Amino acid sequence: MPRSGKLSQSRRRGYNKRTDAPSGPAEDALIIFAKAPLPGQVKTRLCPPLTPDEAASLHGSMVMDVAEHTRDIRNLDRFLACTPSSEHGFFQTLAARYGVVLCEQVGNDLGQRMHNALAEVLSKGYRYALVIGTDIPTLSPKTYKDALFLLNKHDVVIGPTHDGGYYLIGLKQPSPQLFQEVPWSTETVCALTQSKAATLGLTVGQLPTERDLDTFSDLHGIMTETPRRKMSTRTTTVLQTLLQRHGQLS
Repeated sequence: MPRSGKLSQSRRRGYNKRTDAPSGPAEDALIIFAKAPLPGQVKTRLCPPLTPDEAASLHGSMVMDVAEHTRDIRNLDRFLACTPSSEHGFFQTLAARYGVVLCEQVGNDLGQRMHNALAEVLSKGYRYALVIGTDIPTLSPKTYKDALFLLNKHDVVIGPTHDGGYYLIGLKQPSPQLFQEVPWSTETVCALTQSKAATLGLTVGQLPTERDLDTFSDLHGIMTETPRRKMSTRTTTVLQTLLQRHGQLS
């Protein structure tokens, strides 16, 4: 069950006294939303044909990808919003290896959790804050840089997915209405969010549409439609192995 209350940060790293944020010169923040790779609880739409263990292994690889390829982006502090708990060994390993600051996801649904995370981080004095999921193995550091650039000109930035959702949202100021009464995991999420922004008088900058990895068809599509150089060697190997194992790689 999601927790209620304030965003809870890991104490593994020191904080700046003025903002209670990670010490350093970063102006902006990235919040990575991630689940622990527990079989039967992640990537369930891939099963079958994948087994729960295979789906969990793929999920874990993609979470590591985001932590790894955002590590060297300048002026960007990174928070890893964890569920079910930041105490899980997988998250503790990511914090030690990649320098992400751990925190809990707080709220009763995805919208509440994203709003709470954004509001808490922005309250620490960051200029802009981005929320990103871990379902797209093809994103590069340029995606985050482009998102921050768009926030120089717009109130909101959003990265649509091919199935009607979004893989990234960024704000300058908290806006709880953007996350209320949204039918999450449906094809109307992105369009409804953009409509809410317009109603609130907020301008929206849009990133390129990307394919997220939710189904086995998505898995096959990513491998056949996307240049493999855009993915980590680790995740490319996992995907190739899964496709070969399940008879879908020519």
